[in-house]
Amino acid sequence: MLRQYLSRLLKSEPSYPLELSIVTRATLLDLQILRRLVEQPRIGVTELAAKLGIARNTAHARVERLEREGVIGHRGREVDLGAIGFELTAFVTLEVAQGRLREAAVALSSIPRVLEVLGITGQGDLLVRAVAPNGRQLHEVIDSILACPGVRRSTTSIVLTHQVPFRLGPLLEDEERRARQAKDGKPNA
Repeated sequence: MLRQYLSRLLKSEPSYPLELSIVTRATLLDLQILRRLVEQPRIGVTELAAKLGIARNTAHARVERLEREGVIGHRGREVDLGAIGFELTAFVTLEVAQGRLREAAVALSSIPRVLEVLGITGQGDLLVRAVAPNGRQLHEVIDSILACPGVRRSTTSIVLTHQVPFRLGPLLEDEERRARQAKDGKPNA
């Protein structure tokens, strides 16, 4: 999503390898804003503007545009599922019958303990992230997933530990570094 946003900002499709960034000065500010919002999701616009050395109105307008364009969503809404009793997370890879992908996705969206459904390539068609408080209830969730129309086969992996938790900071820091280098006319390393 970030790559698409940056491409729209540049008014052209990227014709360079994914490991390269060609970013304008305006995008550098957007990357700085994104990094601050990831580091401090509940930061106010006034404090954000002060930390970045920009006008409050500029910060406000940029954040509103990033929200409107879907680059950022609800800030400060991350929940520790284990802390509220959902100890098990499973990733379920699904093979779906030809032409029934959308139907399966709609049915999956009706299962409350299905958090996310991603279309994938490789051994399956959909990757489902689901949670449950225990093994018995996880089995019930998986049974519900398998009952969805078009689902032919599944493979389930249960998360034991988070070795590297989901993070955006390092990605945004690297993109910001690349944007600065592009602005200064230096090649990306």
